[in-house]
Amino acid sequence: MLISELPIPAGLKQHYMQAGIAELYPPQAECVKRGMLAGKNLLVAIPTASGKTLVAEMAMHSHIAAGGKCLYIVPLKALASEKYDEFGNKGVRVGISTGDLDRRDDLLGKNDIIVATSEKVDSLLRNSARWISDITLIVIDEVHLVDSDSRGPTLEVVIAKMRCRNPGMQVIGLSATIGNPKLLAGWLDAELVTSNWRPVDLRKGVYCNNRILFNDGERAIKQVSKNFDDLNLCLDTIAEGGQCLVFVSSRRNAEAFAKRAAGAIKSDDPALAAYAEQLSKGAETEMVRTLAACVAKGAAFHHAGLSRPERSIVEEGFRKGLIKSISSTPTLAAGLNLPARRVIIRDYLRFSSGEGMQPIPASEYHQMAGRAGRPRLDPYGEAVLIAKDERESKKLFDIYIDADAEDIHSKIAEPTALYTHVLSLIASGFAGTRAELATFMDRTFYVHEHRQGRLMKKAVDAALVFLVASELVVEVGEHLGTTDFGSLVSRLYIDPRSAALIVSGLRNNENYADLGVLQTICSTPDMPRLYAKNTDIPALDRMADAHVGELWHEPPQDEEEAEPYYRALKTTMLLADWTDELPDEKICERYAVGPGDLYGMVENVNWLLHATVELARMFAPSVHPKIKEYEICMKNGIRRELLPLVKLRGIGRVRARRLFNNGITSPLALGKAGIENVTKILGRGIAEQLFPQLDTSKHVPSGKIDDTAVQGQSTLSKFG
Repeated sequence: MLISELPIPAGLKQHYMQAGIAELYPPQAECVKRGMLAGKNLLVAIPTASGKTLVAEMAMHSHIAAGGKCLYIVPLKALASEKYDEFGNKGVRVGISTGDLDRRDDLLGKNDIIVATSEKVDSLLRNSARWISDITLIVIDEVHLVDSDSRGPTLEVVIAKMRCRNPGMQVIGLSATIGNPKLLAGWLDAELVTSNWRPVDLRKGVYCNNRILFNDGERAIKQVSKNFDDLNLCLDTIAEGGQCLVFVSSRRNAEAFAKRAAGAIKSDDPALAAYAEQLSKGAETEMVRTLAACVAKGAAFHHAGLSRPERSIVEEGFRKGLIKSISSTPTLAAGLNLPARRVIIRDYLRFSSGEGMQPIPASEYHQMAGRAGRPRLDPYGEAVLIAKDERESKKLFDIYIDADAEDIHSKIAEPTALYTHVLSLIASGFAGTRAELATFMDRTFYVHEHRQGRLMKKAVDAALVFLVASELVVEVGEHLGTTDFGSLVSRLYIDPRSAALIVSGLRNNENYADLGVLQTICSTPDMPRLYAKNTDIPALDRMADAHVGELWHEPPQDEEEAEPYYRALKTTMLLADWTDELPDEKICERYAVGPGDLYGMVENVNWLLHATVELARMFAPSVHPKIKEYEICMKNGIRRELLPLVKLRGIGRVRARRLFNNGITSPLALGKAGIENVTKILGRGIAEQLFPQLDTSKHVPSGKIDDTAVQGQSTLSKFG
């Protein structure tokens, strides 16, 4: 099917022709035949690199040309950024929204395409974004994630809400790995398009005894290293002009392989040196310095411990063909468009808490294997597992290569998963009675899958019992409604259990302490927590003893509750170190985390601190100003004494501390010091940015901020 013959907008057609796309791939053509451009719902379950995004883009531009508006839902913020860039510069307005979960983002409605995570879309629905009713097409990327324990319930509810709110809306679901696509297509009332066709031939095999075994033959691999099969496979691909993705089980393994690969590749490309210099400039940790050294030689690692800018540098270098090898944890396979000629799935066993090392699902293998083969760049793609012997090789063929992806199932019928969603349905007007709640739940994938839905009814009833007992929902006769507390919690987009714990902490602790608020937030189900090793416990106990008057939660008597208590306490300590202005490198070293972990923790606690500020306004107004100040401290990573200075644009934690240590403790003191003195401390450029702000800064209310120096929090090193 030729692009020139398609009924799509002329501008998009011209863009494709200029990019060398003259004809649709067979699965794409099948989507058109099944009514994609005529408004039919579709579930597109085709291999990675078969052109799913182009299918969505054609449908979106057709809607826009007819006056419609499109919503593109992704599971990850990084994937949202990638799609935002991909959809831009094609004659339509594209917006992106992934953060600030309690904002309506009405300005987003001025765009033709809005790219957002499922959590953000759920928040927009809860906060009654006006433009949601204008959506005529919703695209759900990685729709198989309705099967995810963590993200699945939210995605499922979002799809059901959108279909309920906009009944005439077209729905397109995209996925590469679904074992039971007919069931999902039935729920979506969608035409099912499936295919095994790929633009680049994919060969799947197992490496054993210096050769790759395929179902239809084998291929010998030159032994360069006697000890490392993964390195031999990688160097073999690079020698013939390809690139390699190596999936391993842990961050440490990813970093170790990158070091080995860098030592073997030994590239001296000047462009790589430039990437390495970019990384080195911002390197505050040994991990990033190691990454820079690897990148300079043509290898890299990629995992969630890196910051977003660091990951972006690696991704760009790989896309341009300069970085020859990336070793990664499975996060890279979760949607980012980084194909390579050869994908090596080195570790098919992963650690699972309480279960030890367990085989990965076949669907995860297929996700990783699907990254093999770059369209228009590679003559073929290879996905290779590694076996110790012939017996293990046969096993890997059976459980992965010759196996279908697992069936997907709804994960919504858990009471804890439903607490937040039942509350939001009542708060946002989707359900005002138990009968209306049941009617909405009948729209879910769970009820489509389990026709009787008895477990769903039990889960909804259990959620209502909790919500009523927590004073979030009131039930009068047949009618359900939210209290002011319940409405606020729904808009803030936090788990009702988190809200109940925070409000209890605010009500039951007369003596305010930043550390107590922080510990309470870190104890909520919304807050990711560090693992606490047995070797951490003595230092954590000493820290708790030293802060008896500040901590709001005492060590539990029950051994089963000890692990979550210590994890929350350790996370509290990390964040207290951040607001105590400990350098990133020290924090990362002390807690064995990467910069990405640190920034992720800060991002999460900022969201929950903002929610705590709003809850304090309602339940503890006397401490509201203190928590509001602490929120600013956490955002900037500063002690309270720097609060007056960080109000100035261009002043962060480092510059504010330099000024403070030089006796400049407020905007007023800055003005008195004069531009020449400030230039000596911060440089001419920054000084010239600051002084024009001083006339307005004196009008900013600052009576609630203590300009005097205060003692910082004690940290783990003091108690270790």
